Amino acid sequence: MKSFFALAIEAVKPLLDKTPKQPLIILATADEESSMAGAKALVEAGKPEARYALIGEPTGLKPIATHKGIIVEKLVIQGKSGHSSNPALGANALLTMHDALGELRTLQAEFRERYHNPLFEVDYPTLNLGHIHGGDNPNRICGHCELGFEIRPLPGMNIEELYQQLEQRLLALGTEEGTELSLEHLVGVPPFACQEQSELLRYCEQLTGHSAGAVAFATEAPYLQQLGMDVLVMGPGDIDQAHQPNEYLATGRIQPMTDYLSQLINRYCF
Repeated sequence: MKSFFALAIEAVKPLLDKTPKQPLIILATADEESSMAGAKALVEAGKPEARYALIGEPTGLKPIATHKGIIVEKLVIQGKSGHSSNPALGANALLTMHDALGELRTLQAEFRERYHNPLFEVDYPTLNLGHIHGGDNPNRICGHCELGFEIRPLPGMNIEELYQQLEQRLLALGTEEGTELSLEHLVGVPPFACQEQSELLRYCEQLTGHSAGAVAFATEAPYLQQLGMDVLVMGPGDIDQAHQPNEYLATGRIQPMTDYLSQLINRYCF
């Protein structure tokens, strides 16, 4: 993503002496890896005003018209510690977590059975159990346990409805063990689908020679779309290199992306 800004600036340089008919905005948002705080703040402010938006995430120079969303959840189970010699002395949070994991595994299977979108390589919503922490000693009843997990919903799935479904399935557990459960919504980014009859999509397909694809990672696209923009995701680099040691952009991707950006800027701004 960082290289996209450098290439956008490079693409603008030859045009600095010309007078644009429409403004060009190079926009960077805060916290786009997690909370999308910057993009959400723009929606609340109702700006910037623009007709088209290109998000330069690494797509291998191919236009992306749709992507999955992501929600990241923290499930906390509070029990009561006690000596393991007498289970009645406490309330074991791990036992309730066992039940919660069963509910999430069931939901995972239901997602795979119920929802499909052939545009995606993994054509169903995924649910990943990421990390779990609980207990401190084999001879103590576990008084506290936490689970971190994520769901990547397909376009058409509503995040608020997912939250309700999770709360209904999970928060009622623990009655038998005497534990209490809470669910914290850490991250929530909606899925995205390009608007029908997108002029930007048609032009980028023509420009690159590639038909539009789909990716499983999330971007600011749904938020810019809420501002009324025709939005597309396309950038240099590959997502396989993201979040890796020594991230790099192959030199062979630099000039093609710069050329694409130059043509886009000329078309929509001059």
